[in-house]
Amino acid sequence: MSLKPFLIAIIGSAVSLQLLILANMSYLYGSAYHDGSRLSSAKVLYVDYDQGPIGGSVPIAYDGMKGGSVPTLIQHTQQDYPTEQHIQKAVCRGDYWGAIYSNANASSQLSTALSIPGAAEQYDSSQALVYIWSSTRYPAYSQSIYASLVQMTEAAAAVYKQTNGTDVLPHINTSDQSIARTILNPVSATSIDLHPMPQGTRFYLNTVSMVMPIIIQFFFIMALTGITMQHNLFKTLSPKQNILLRFGISVIYTFLASLVMAGYIWAFRENWQVTGGQFALTWIAIWLAMHVHFLIIDFVISIVPMPFAPFFILSWVILNVASTIGPFEQSPGFYRLGYVFPAHQLYEVLMDIWTQGCNPHLYRALPILFSEWVVGICLFPLGVLIRMGVNLKVLFGGGTRSGEGRSTWEKV
Repeated sequence: MSLKPFLIAIIGSAVSLQLLILANMSYLYGSAYHDGSRLSSAKVLYVDYDQGPIGGSVPIAYDGMKGGSVPTLIQHTQQDYPTEQHIQKAVCRGDYWGAIYSNANASSQLSTALSIPGAAEQYDSSQALVYIWSSTRYPAYSQSIYASLVQMTEAAAAVYKQTNGTDVLPHINTSDQSIARTILNPVSATSIDLHPMPQGTRFYLNTVSMVMPIIIQFFFIMALTGITMQHNLFKTLSPKQNILLRFGISVIYTFLASLVMAGYIWAFRENWQVTGGQFALTWIAIWLAMHVHFLIIDFVISIVPMPFAPFFILSWVILNVASTIGPFEQSPGFYRLGYVFPAHQLYEVLMDIWTQGCNPHLYRALPILFSEWVVGICLFPLGVLIRMGVNLKVLFGGGTRSGEGRSTWEKV
């Protein structure tokens, strides 16, 4: 017996698998390649309500540090954003990844604290500047935005000390301890996290958690198909009965699986402030995405030879996860093809739920996810018929004998 055909098959499988891994991991790694140099694509709003030395120190500080690794500071006037609430709404809408503003009269309050005895005891340097961000929007990326906001405000404080600190020293009473403390720390900032997400598992929500809805569908579809064949249902039930039975099982299974996923997200929420209503919406959103995955995987596996099914699943996992690990601003433009993958749309919907409506992309995410669900429903019956061995040419009226196509439809 010759081993040559066996060895050729083994070598071919090993090489093709390594090429698959190389292609998928190159795609995944490429989504974050040089991502630090693209942080400037994120916009940060700045509004100067102070109109004094403190407010003027922020643009100067930004000019000294701007580059590819720093978000772009966009300055607007008080007329554009009259109040802090207008700034928060701009960040909530997704117009900006964060914002900095100087409080009104911050410079005059500091001047008063340094010149009037006793006033320094009431001065709070952290009220000079305020920065706003949201830790719920892509947690890892938001941490980079947060770090940049801290860096900008600290640089602004350093600029103020350099440009104004030495000028006021001859005119103040440094023997007064409260004044001495104030001149050492004249400017700092307050952080406002619009949607705090403090739990340690937050970094899993847009990474590992996006893998599980795919993997569990694949395993269950394999089990469902095997059990169906074991009980000979493809032959004993009509096509219509098989389609309805399999579809009903898919709805029930994904309904339960999505409950389990929402359950463990909530079980490990720690002190994350979310409500029962948000849990229900999370459950529904995950169910829709899981059912989309089920319908698509079920159809593809029906037309792909079984030895190649893992190739598809691995690629489907990587493509979906790559679309959720970070915002598209962080990746090369090519990765915007991630808009078509269910995982990306699911995470966009979940962000809207968890931020109570602060997601500008919901108008796009829900229609895309629903459209994929409709397409999956249309493809699903074809997958069942293929498994049953129905001749699709005959089914669609391409039979060689008159009436054969119509009779097959009637059986369905």
